[in-house]
Amino acid sequence: MNRLCRLLNIELPVIAGGMVWCSGWRLASAVSNNGGLGLIGAGSMHPDTLRYHIEQCAQATNKTWGVNIPLMYPQLDEIMDIVISSKVPVVVTSAGSPKLWTDKLHKAGSKVLHVVSSAKFAKKSEEAGVDAVIAEGFEAGGHNGREETTTLCLIPQVVNAVNIPVVAAGGIALGRSIAAVMALGADGVQIGTRFALSEESSASEAFKEYCRNSGEGTTMLTLKKVSPTRLLDNEFSRSVIAEEANGASKEQLQEMMGKGRAKMGIFEGQINEGMLEIGQAVSHINKSETVADIMQDLQLTYEAVVKRLSPRLRPM
Repeated sequence: MNRLCRLLNIELPVIAGGMVWCSGWRLASAVSNNGGLGLIGAGSMHPDTLRYHIEQCAQATNKTWGVNIPLMYPQLDEIMDIVISSKVPVVVTSAGSPKLWTDKLHKAGSKVLHVVSSAKFAKKSEEAGVDAVIAEGFEAGGHNGREETTTLCLIPQVVNAVNIPVVAAGGIALGRSIAAVMALGADGVQIGTRFALSEESSASEAFKEYCRNSGEGTTMLTLKKVSPTRLLDNEFSRSVIAEEANGASKEQLQEMMGKGRAKMGIFEGQINEGMLEIGQAVSHINKSETVADIMQDLQLTYEAVVKRLSPRLRPM
């Protein structure tokens, strides 16, 4: 058992990303029940909705689970009060500084992980007292760091910068990918896209099917003047790319996005007009899978890679 598994009391060093409109209690509890760490994605939930999902998840699993909270959430204090009073075992924070909340969450008994996109922010997170960092390369779906550093480059830099466990994220969907980032020094992985398209994900079937039928090179990092966001090719993303090429301002892009655009695409299945946030790893996924299928495949293919490489790993 590696140190991430010991820290979180999980069997496999696999975290399911807390994704907006995908990561409800069903997905979170299924991942935890199959040996990983499932996360509820608070970013797309009103406080009462989050409270419901926390209650349901606690009933659906006796394993470790958690909540992902973007620190730019408009009702952050209320959300944190719910998480603290509910004694959520693990809290993953993102999109902001963890300094304000980490100590409060620790006092409530929660383990705290923070998502970073650079070694610089990994160091700051360690100084803030987090238990581990999730280093996310720009292959990831949804909101990304402005540095546009790939996972392959990011993980060694973060591993060298901090002493706490490092979780690799961004473009990871296969057992082979897990073996690769473990070789780079990661203690575990966070997987988003493959779980977003699982049967237990709360995303619409139209979104899942559209993603499974997409191929290589169909995602693009867009909206860099607002908040860099990786989107799958559709009518809306093409219009954004065209407006960016024409020099659209931040305000003009925000007006294009409006409100509820991600919900429209991911949760409601309006494929042409919605924001389809998904990672580059979408090209690996072409069939419907349960969480149990995914976790078994990740473990078996990881072990096969390790077995295949072991005889070859000798001094250069």
